[in-house]
Amino acid sequence: MGKWFKSGSPWIWMTGGAVSISLIAVLGLLLMIAWRGLSYFWPAEIYQWELNDPQGNRYTLIGEIYDREEVPTERLISAGHVFEQPPGETVTRYLVKTGNREFVGLDFRWILATDIISRTKPENIAVIERSKNGDFYGYPIAIVENGQRLAPDDIEASFEAHIERAVALNDKAVTLQKSEIGSINYALEKLRLQERRYELDGQLTDERKAELDSRKAALQADYLVLEKSFFALRTEAARDSVIIKDMRGEEVVLKLDTILDVTYSNRIGMIGKIGHWFAGVGSFISDDPREANTEGGVFPAIFGTVFMVLLMAVIVTPFGVIAAIYLHEYAKKGPITKMIRIAVINLAGVPSIVYGVFGLGFFVYMFGGSLDQLFYPEALPAPTFGSPGVLWSALTLAILTLPVVIVSTEEGLSRIPSAVRQGSLALGATKAETLWRIVIPMASPAIMTGLILAVARAAGEVAPLMLVGVVKLAPTLPIDMNFPFVHLERKFMHLGFHIYDVGFQSPNVEAARPLVYATSFLLVSVIVSLNLTAIGVRNHLREKYRSLEH
Repeated sequence: MGKWFKSGSPWIWMTGGAVSISLIAVLGLLLMIAWRGLSYFWPAEIYQWELNDPQGNRYTLIGEIYDREEVPTERLISAGHVFEQPPGETVTRYLVKTGNREFVGLDFRWILATDIISRTKPENIAVIERSKNGDFYGYPIAIVENGQRLAPDDIEASFEAHIERAVALNDKAVTLQKSEIGSINYALEKLRLQERRYELDGQLTDERKAELDSRKAALQADYLVLEKSFFALRTEAARDSVIIKDMRGEEVVLKLDTILDVTYSNRIGMIGKIGHWFAGVGSFISDDPREANTEGGVFPAIFGTVFMVLLMAVIVTPFGVIAAIYLHEYAKKGPITKMIRIAVINLAGVPSIVYGVFGLGFFVYMFGGSLDQLFYPEALPAPTFGSPGVLWSALTLAILTLPVVIVSTEEGLSRIPSAVRQGSLALGATKAETLWRIVIPMASPAIMTGLILAVARAAGEVAPLMLVGVVKLAPTLPIDMNFPFVHLERKFMHLGFHIYDVGFQSPNVEAARPLVYATSFLLVSVIVSLNLTAIGVRNHLREKYRSLEH
């Protein structure tokens, strides 16, 4: 036994066990997040309850079971409930999502099992997804088309056909608004700023003003035509309505231009539910958010996260590599170089919010404000680069992750044998040629390792971004079809901030909880995808330059 301990085997087993437990814990956490998030898109069964209220009145409730728990009777009695069960027992209560927000007031309510008279699952209950006010549960009974009430034999097929028509018209209107109308607004703003710049420079001649006015008039004429088409599409989409019988037994008229989809969850089979799940996940990834980010998709946040991380990688990599090459290949060994290395290492431990304050003060206010004074005086006092934006966010995170790239690159450079450098110099190459053709290619896997670590940290950072560019809801993406196509001064959405906003700033916490898990899993997936891409590049470079190591 003593020899076994002295051999070091127990420590190997202990280390291996600790690593295994850590991997199992991480995998379990990811599986829990994935399950809680992705199960949200599975169509839930819709129930109709007949209930008694505390006064003994009977009423109907329609909704889906969101959660359940066992509550001690003592706790409920202290809250004013009366039970036949003796103290010490528990009563099941259900958290029910009821929808119909504009009539019920709350999306969720607790009901006690002791208050339930009956519970059924009618097959013709419709779950109506809307662009505002959340879901609506009820029974479609008629269609109002051009002001005429129709009760077709197949009300469900007619309802779905009318929804498809309204959604198609709304999509055309949104596309027109974002593309052609948006481009005209952008061009008009550019002309306004150009005229203002001529005024500031004292170069606004009558000829120039007449030319600008002519271009503005042409754009405004085009705008009026497009505006007319836009409102015509909106009016046509709002032409029809559907009459729904809700759980109060009343007929409710819903405009079809606010309805996105209808599902009969109690009727569809397993294949239909799987298709509905994939459609829900696809919409979550590709759609814009709505209802204060508690519904809809997260595409702008995905785009903003990936775009900002890629921009940060483009900025941090050359600076980190150049700094590491200087410290390792050119700087003389001495106390100053040692202090610089210690400072670089210590920078990795600075709280990220401090980088955010630095980015806000230096990049946004000082550097961005100076750019506005020099190049965009016509837009002042409205800032162009003197306000938080995606460029300043990328630069702030580049500084935050710079120590990681420097340290990783230096370690890669130190692993290259000195004989390789000496052999290159002996063959007549200069030191710069040796670095460019031999040293940097051999160190490229280490550079990619530093970039992987930088991307992993930057993609999950939220605190500094709240100061230098991220917003709850960005009106436009940093990239569009308007020249110069890439707009680095714009604010953007981020998956990490979206999680914070939905989880802690949401007006409807229960409804937003599954979206927190779904967005968290999506953020992890984005980070893993970026890292896997970088790892693939690193492995390719490692194989490509392996022969130089021998």
